[in-house]
Amino acid sequence: MVDGFPARVVEVIGRSGVRGEVIQIRCEVLEGQDTGKVLVRNVRGPIRVGDILLLMETAMQARKLEARR
Repeated sequence: MVDGFPARVVEVIGRSGVRGEVIQIRCEVLEGQDTGKVLVRNVRGPIRVGDILLLMETAMQARKLEARR
């Protein structure tokens, strides 16, 4: 049973959410069938470039952030 797929944070794109509590990142999958794939994901909590995340699945990507009006 797979507990998750490790992914390294490559870039912090920006913040989203009503209060800016969600951070959109670009990460590279390190193991599994999608090794090397770069994904855009939303995460909560403190995060910075170089951190390792465990993703439960690697098929889904987040929508791009829209510019504030």
